[in-house]
Order: sequence, then C-alpha cells, then structure tokens
Amino acid sequence: MKRRKTYTSGFKTKVVLEALQERETIQEIGKKYELHPNQISTRKSQFLANANSVFEKGVTKGDDEKEKDALFKKVGQPQIENDFLKKVLGK
Repeated sequence: MKRRKTYTSGFKTKVVLEALQERETIQEIGKKYELHPNQISTRKSQFLANANSVFEKGVTKGDDEKEKDALFKKVGQPQIENDFLKKVLGK
C-alpha cells in the first residue's frame, strides 16, 4: 500500500512563492517538485486568502491553538492540585 507524502510548511511555502513569481508555469513547477498542478494552485489560493493576517496588529492565536491552551489548562490544574495535596498529606 502506498503512503501519502507529507510536506513541511517550509517546502509548501517555497513552492507557493515560486508559483507567485510566475517565472515558470504551474505545470513546470509541478514537474520540478513532483506535485500535481492542482495542489500548487490550491496552496497558492490558500496562501493569498490568508496573506492579510500576516500584517494584522498583535499576535493572534488560531482557534485551534486557543482550544488547545484551554484544554492544557483544564488538564494541568487538577494535576497541580493533586501534586500539592500529596505533598501536604505526606504521601
């Protein structure tokens, strides 16, 4: 069974920036990096759609990161309380 290829965000960015320069066609870039032209076009569209967030004021976390932080707090708080009570009770 074939495994899906996974690409780093750095690689994806490199390909998208090359596509934005328009020195080569999407098909040529696809051959160069062994990617389907549709993947490159999709990533290029996603990049352009989210480009304005780079210049927004302040650093904002995505919804996933906010949710992740909240869950870590919920899990971490009882753990800290348990450790404290174990120390106090001498166990």
